[in-house]
Amino acid sequence: MAAAAASTYAPAEDVEALGHGVEGGRGGAEGDAEARPRRGCAPGGGARVRPFPPPPGDDDGDDDGGDEEKGYDENQKFDEFEGNDAGLFSNADYDDDDREADAVWESIDQRMDSRRKDRREARLKQEIEKYRASNPKITEQFADLKRKLVDLSAQEWESIPEIGDYSLRNKKKRFESFVPVPDTLLEKARQEQEHVTALDPKSRAAGGTETPWAQTPVTDLTAVGEGRGTVLSLKLDRLSDSVSGLTVVDPKGYLTDLKSMKITSDAEISDIKKARLLLKSVTQTNPKHPPGWIAAARLEEVAGKLQVARQLIQRGCEECPTNEDVWVEACRLASPDEAKAVIARGVKAIPNSVKLWLQAAKLETSDLNKSRVLRKGLEHIPDSVRLWKAVVELANEEDARLLLHRAVECCPLHVELWLALARLETYDQAKKVLNKAREKLPKEPAIWITAAKLEEANGNTQSVIKVIERSIKTLQREGLDIDREAWLKEAEAAERAGSVLTCQAIVKSTIGIGVDEEDRKRTWVADAEECKKRGSIETARAIYAHALSVFVSKKSIWLKAAQLEKSHGTKESLYNLLRKAVTYNPRAEVLWLMSAKEKWLAGDVPAARAILQEAYASLPNSEEIWLAAFKLEFENNEPERARILLSKARERGGTERVWMKSAIVERELGNVDEERKLLEEGLKLFPSFFKLWLMLGQMEDRLGHGSKAKEVYENALKHCPSCIPLWLSLANLEEKINGLSKSRAVLTMARKKNPATPELWLAAVRAELRHGNKKEADALLAKALQECPTSGILWAAAIEMVPRPQRKAKSSDAIKRCDHDPHVIAAVAKLFWHDRKVDKARSWLNRAVTLAPDIGDFWALYYKFELQHGNADTQKDVLQRCVAAEPKHGERWQAITKAVENSHLSIEALLKKAVLALGQEENPNAADP
Repeated sequence: MAAAAASTYAPAEDVEALGHGVEGGRGGAEGDAEARPRRGCAPGGGARVRPFPPPPGDDDGDDDGGDEEKGYDENQKFDEFEGNDAGLFSNADYDDDDREADAVWESIDQRMDSRRKDRREARLKQEIEKYRASNPKITEQFADLKRKLVDLSAQEWESIPEIGDYSLRNKKKRFESFVPVPDTLLEKARQEQEHVTALDPKSRAAGGTETPWAQTPVTDLTAVGEGRGTVLSLKLDRLSDSVSGLTVVDPKGYLTDLKSMKITSDAEISDIKKARLLLKSVTQTNPKHPPGWIAAARLEEVAGKLQVARQLIQRGCEECPTNEDVWVEACRLASPDEAKAVIARGVKAIPNSVKLWLQAAKLETSDLNKSRVLRKGLEHIPDSVRLWKAVVELANEEDARLLLHRAVECCPLHVELWLALARLETYDQAKKVLNKAREKLPKEPAIWITAAKLEEANGNTQSVIKVIERSIKTLQREGLDIDREAWLKEAEAAERAGSVLTCQAIVKSTIGIGVDEEDRKRTWVADAEECKKRGSIETARAIYAHALSVFVSKKSIWLKAAQLEKSHGTKESLYNLLRKAVTYNPRAEVLWLMSAKEKWLAGDVPAARAILQEAYASLPNSEEIWLAAFKLEFENNEPERARILLSKARERGGTERVWMKSAIVERELGNVDEERKLLEEGLKLFPSFFKLWLMLGQMEDRLGHGSKAKEVYENALKHCPSCIPLWLSLANLEEKINGLSKSRAVLTMARKKNPATPELWLAAVRAELRHGNKKEADALLAKALQECPTSGILWAAAIEMVPRPQRKAKSSDAIKRCDHDPHVIAAVAKLFWHDRKVDKARSWLNRAVTLAPDIGDFWALYYKFELQHGNADTQKDVLQRCVAAEPKHGERWQAITKAVENSHLSIEALLKKAVLALGQEENPNAADP
């Protein structure tokens, strides 16, 4: 029966558990087990299942008796959580069986809850993420705008307006009440402004009974306040001058006293009082402690009591007469008239104090008196180097030399005095002085280095290296370790002093000390590069010279030395170095080419031609030498010489580059048939070299043979299906001949065979734009960015294609995707340029040309910007940097440089042509980018 009752009634806790089980969608045995009610409830739970229901009462009894017998009220309101069971089984017993049943059900509940926990947590996490995705925080919505705040200047921050109160309660119109001004206030104001006691002629004419409107005094309400202020100021003035009871206040004197006080708060006064008590205790308990007297005097000085400070430090001098710090402090606190007397007592009490003698010399105004004081000090302290240096600095050259002679006698172990004396002596006397110094200081390297500088200054070139080599041997014999880094620093110091031979001698003698044989090359090159960074060019040159004397056949060291000479040397020094390089390395074609190029750049074409002839004799089968000779002749308007050289190169089995250069020469001369013949012969030998196919197709297109050009491109793609320039050329030709549809088909086929190629996508987008299909172009660009999400040229095109208000957001996305892409950086620079943010535009353009100096389009853009917003210096700087970079690539740049009419123009002229081309491409009705 208890089980039956338990199945019929369930407490509130089990009802909730049942609800959770239904919510979880659990079915089968698990759902039935969990939905089954408990046998009882906890003792504090209230309701429990009665094991035996009470016998039914008499239906005919009275109501009161029936309710008492039932134990509950039948009219009790039904509770949706507990039902009517709370009152029905409230007095039932809770035995062990009920407790055991509850424990069993509790374990079942825990087991089922643990099985549902992972699914419940996963579902909760998914719901939270979904909610956060649909309801982002305000900080996330404005994150991109907050990042842009770092670019705001101080003026832009200050110009941001303050936000006002735009709440609804302030927008409601408030009720305004107007109260009439009392007659008494108006009358009082009229009386304060009224000064006329007689009627004017018009009023008298009217008999005084009528006042004209124009003569009515206008009431000024501000006069009331002004009058009260005047009365109050008069009263305050009288109080300030009153002598009854209080002292007269002197405003000027009071302000003066305030200004003279350095202590402005009670806290500072309290701290000073505490410090004064502490220092008084220090000086009384230990009067022989000098820092206590100094601290007490400085405290009174800070408190503004200078006289007390002087008295305290005077007592300190009496208590501690042998401490120089106390005397120096007393001299500082004393008045200018008494300072000399104080320091005189100090040097009398401590005659061996160098600090006091130097302080006494500072108090003198003339150099003569200072020198006398210092010499007096040297009588007491003849071995003081500081006093000797001070007195020598005040003397003339002859007196300084005599003083230094005496100084080195008194201080023979101080190297600076010996070196100073050697600098003042003649050559012979200086050698004697340095020899004496070496006897006194055998382990001092500075003496040997000074001797080398002395020999160099007197033209004894051979003696310099001998002195340095002897110094190294002597110092090693004396047991001194030779620090290679320290000696290199001495070499740099000698270079800064103008002693180049000494610098070279030091490098030659010490560069190899302590370096393993297998590490010499790497270590020496690193040392030279570090010296170059520090600006020590002669030291770096000396290191390279020594390295080349050891590694005479190392091409890399010759190249680094040549780069150093090219950057910091003269043309002659560079040429001499390269001549040595090719002499020792006749098989290094890069050194021959560099030597010939330097002569060509210097304007000496015959010398460059002679160098290339020597190189040809050393390297008869070098294609680079042949092509360099061809370029030399071709660039100097010698096409016949160039043709002969290329003909010989073809006969010797030249590569595809030789055939391409040969076709270029014929195109330059206008020999179309010969050009076609060379290209066809070259393609038979090198069918996979796409440049020959391009040149042949471009030649046919230039001649107006569109069908032949198409046939050439189609044949080329059979041999070079992955060549993007061939696909682009064919697409452009189809667009020109057959329209957009054919070009679109070619580009689609190209993208299928060459997926993830940004150039093909960009060509398709531009083709649609040329025909006014903006929507198709946007759709293609979106697909392109999906396939090539990190392509800079596509993002740059996207920035330029979107409407102007969206360009900043698009540029932000582009920078996130490809931060260091020069195309994106140049596109962002155009935005700054358009917004007239000159400094930012210049910075971003400079960054673009720094990242990609080989792309001429960026140089043209940068130079055009400087022509509009820069000055002559910035324009010249950009031009020089472009010439030094020698750009070779760029869509617009290559179209200009490879034109036949521009084949012999300089980079400067090509850059200016590119700027003109940029201006022609822009829409004349639009503003500059």
